[in-house]
Amino acid sequence: MRPWADGDDLKLLQVWGDPENSMHHQDRSLLRPSSNEPWSRCIVAEADGLPVAAATIFRSSLHPDRLSFYAEVAPEHRRRGVAAQMLQILEAEVPNCAVQSLKARVAKRSAAQCFLKDNGFTKIQASRQVIVQPGAISLPDLDSAGLDLEDLATGSVELTQMVADFYNTVHTWDRAEMTIGKAQQMLLGPETGASGAVVLRDTSEGGNNTILAFAISYTSERTDEPADVLLGWNTALDDSDAETACRAMLALLAAHFPVKVEVDDAMGPLKTVTDELIAAGGAEYDFEALIYAKDAA
Repeated sequence: MRPWADGDDLKLLQVWGDPENSMHHQDRSLLRPSSNEPWSRCIVAEADGLPVAAATIFRSSLHPDRLSFYAEVAPEHRRRGVAAQMLQILEAEVPNCAVQSLKARVAKRSAAQCFLKDNGFTKIQASRQVIVQPGAISLPDLDSAGLDLEDLATGSVELTQMVADFYNTVHTWDRAEMTIGKAQQMLLGPETGASGAVVLRDTSEGGNNTILAFAISYTSERTDEPADVLLGWNTALDDSDAETACRAMLALLAAHFPVKVEVDDAMGPLKTVTDELIAAGGAEYDFEALIYAKDAA
């Protein structure tokens, strides 16, 4: 075992192979040299002088209450206790950080689930990417419903505030400190890949032109792949109204092309809509992930 060093990413890629999905790709990008600001620790396991595994724990400025843990071991070196040994080494570093709890995410029905359970982690959330087929939902009559679909700049303060409020509300299970600045940096700025946004407004009498739901596209060009969209709602709405807004927005987004949305169990109104679509054959799971935590006593 040794600390992470420059060039380890390329060496490990040779023994690990390509990432299996987008989550896998994102998690691998977390492996980097240890640091105290932001706080992180990263180690590599070698066999015969060659890197075969790596693991990291790090503190996020967005979710401050738990350290994130990620480990990966080359296939031929699995089931030998390598990941458990790396976790033990990293946990010994936890007292050096102000945060003592850990979390990790894994693909559903993967061997990593058993590893986390065996090492004291408990499932706290499920997340899935859902592909909604074109025309799966009947289009709303916007005029009679007192609704209007409006393009809005991703730099809009009104939109940014709503996105930040939404993110914080649906992450009470892993407290978030999303601010307007962080929302622009992490979800809406050009570097995030955000290519456009639309909002559904309440234009009925007394509706005050309030935003009911929003959708941010991360697909810059029309391709055969489903458009990648972040869909959320005004958190001042009750669940029934939020569900109605999500249904209308999703119908409009997927009128002619497939759309992919991320749905956590904590996103009750949107989950209700997508669960109904999946049951009716109008949508399907593209990928499912589980989040586990090991909270300090």
